[in-house]
Amino acid sequence: MIRGTLLTLSLLLVATGCDRSNSAKPPRIETDPATSPAADKPPLALVDTAPKHADKPLLLKPARVFDGINTAPHEGWVVLVRGEKIEAAGPADQIKTPDDAQVINLPGMTLLPGLIEAHSHLFLHPYNETPWDDQVLRESPALRVARATNHARDSLLAGFTTLRDLGTEGAGDADVGMKQAIDQGIIIGPRLIVVTRAIVATGSYGPKGFAPHVRVPQGADEASGAEALRRVVREQIARGADWIKVYADYYWGPEREARPTFSLEELQVIVATARDAGRPVSAHATSHEGAKRATLAGVETVEHGDGGDAALFKLMAEKGVALCPTLAATEAIQQYRGWKKGADPEPPAVKSKRAAFKAALDSGVTIAAGSDVGVFSHGDEARELELMVDYGMKPADALRSATSVNAKVLHLNAKIGAVKPGLLADLIAVEGDPTREIAAVRRVKMVMKGGVVHRAPRP
Repeated sequence: MIRGTLLTLSLLLVATGCDRSNSAKPPRIETDPATSPAADKPPLALVDTAPKHADKPLLLKPARVFDGINTAPHEGWVVLVRGEKIEAAGPADQIKTPDDAQVINLPGMTLLPGLIEAHSHLFLHPYNETPWDDQVLRESPALRVARATNHARDSLLAGFTTLRDLGTEGAGDADVGMKQAIDQGIIIGPRLIVVTRAIVATGSYGPKGFAPHVRVPQGADEASGAEALRRVVREQIARGADWIKVYADYYWGPEREARPTFSLEELQVIVATARDAGRPVSAHATSHEGAKRATLAGVETVEHGDGGDAALFKLMAEKGVALCPTLAATEAIQQYRGWKKGADPEPPAVKSKRAAFKAALDSGVTIAAGSDVGVFSHGDEARELELMVDYGMKPADALRSATSVNAKVLHLNAKIGAVKPGLLADLIAVEGDPTREIAAVRRVKMVMKGGVVHRAPRP
């Protein structure tokens, strides 16, 4: 990092993509106004791949603070950040401002915890660009890592400071390396929780459709039977998996409908093996039976839940299993198939998703905000929060789902998810009040992760 006069707030921004809304655009280049180069010389680019905390405390002064816990925002609050943590938060007249504090004014904005995406795929890009099979079979690992690097940056700058990445879909254990690169400051991106390859039952996953004697690479680890499943779980943990993901069902069989892929006993083996190593388990489940088996086996989150009803969601609530509904992915896939939202009637898949989400809301099951981003563009994760509200959730509850609720579900509530002294300073500021208008989460003006400003409002 360039030192001296450049250690001002405006130059704490990481210029590798700061203030970008479209990954196709070139990055904005920041220069030191005191030493601006001559017009005939190239500008001084602040490409900082190892961002540092501010030398001085930062006092954030928004119009209001949504703390991630209470549904109503706090008007007139300020937040004091020192190093990587929140030191104080409360009414402006009750927070003592250090003499050397640097003030960041955020007029008209709401400050809230960095958003948490509970279901992402950094190594995928929209299926209307490249079908899933072709991404798995035709894109090289190097290409997929390069693309995922941009995806991580775009998600961070959109206000999502933590992502649970639920499977590399054919990219091996590259998510572990991506996590390490972010943690070491080599690239910028959210905090990552990774699962490596995910686990599927032998013969159930894809890519499919080849001659029986042809073995093609699969998008996940295949295994069946207790011993093989124990081995795969342990191998994934050894390679760096923070969670274990299993496909409790998939589209297979003669009708190509979602059917269970593992027995209850097999799922129990997966959960018990992972739990011995302190790893939670997430289960893909779009059928009622798949989700029921996963819940009874002891998984901690069920992804999608399309076939869910009141009885299933009540069981999940009783067992402490959270639902990650991925509304945005369902709508995106239907649009890729020709549905014109707002003009055409809702297709059956969307109607079914609405009904399942309403049943989940009525049941009291914990709902973790997760969109399955990668099916659609990274940086557009806010789409899920908008749909959660459209499908019946209150804006403040959708925000809680993406902050304190997700933090608790992911076992990170001692570190992130709320505006609270002692937690990491993962904070964003948006224009307007998202507790009244959820679309305000798209108007991100500041992004801070661990006390480092990656995006700030223009002066």
